[in-house]
Amino acid sequence: MENKLAVMLDSAIAQEHRQKPKRSYLGASRLEENCARKLQYEFMGAEADHPFTGKQLRTFAMGHHLESLVISWMKDAGFDIRTHNKDGQQYSFSVANDRIAGHIDGVIVAGPDGFLYPSLFECKTLNNKSWKDLEKHGLAVSKPGYYVQIQLYMAYMQLTEAPALLVALNKDTSELYFEWVAFDGAVAQKYSDRAVQILQASEASELLPRLSQDPNYFECKWCPYHKTCFGGGL
Repeated sequence: MENKLAVMLDSAIAQEHRQKPKRSYLGASRLEENCARKLQYEFMGAEADHPFTGKQLRTFAMGHHLESLVISWMKDAGFDIRTHNKDGQQYSFSVANDRIAGHIDGVIVAGPDGFLYPSLFECKTLNNKSWKDLEKHGLAVSKPGYYVQIQLYMAYMQLTEAPALLVALNKDTSELYFEWVAFDGAVAQKYSDRAVQILQASEASELLPRLSQDPNYFECKWCPYHKTCFGGGL
């Protein structure tokens, strides 16, 4: 009976996800991805070989709820974090005719003494192994994708004067990791240029080079667009 219920719930979750409109822009959170062609497929709306499972979608949803919990803790500690504009929309940016966009977790506009405001606020929820690696190596080394994401958010949201605050919650132990991330204009420019390159190639119907010509290369083998890329679907 328990398995039947799990199947029913996962089926409903997957169905709800399929009904959502596909993303029609390049997300800043994805631009550090190793393979530019993979990003191009995402932007063009190519069908993935395997859709997200109900379990995966539950994990994503749980992460979003935990991020809201961390924000409530920050507010309890005296930080004034704004997450939505006056129209109730999540703070975001879009450029290049809405083809490059991103949604931020929030902006710290005021709070306890000793910190600079306003400051970009980003929260991540990680399993114990990933959290420990972040604690040991720091954001830029451990999670370069998140680092690039924050740099682009700071640039496009014009929040470059004060360091951004990253808070990472260990989902297994409830430990918290804090890191102040200074703005790096060179990184922001590099990945902004990369986004433009992907857009220009897509407009010209030109596929960017694969990460590897070997379909069994480990990153290619597990890519959700493996069949499309090596089977000539697009």
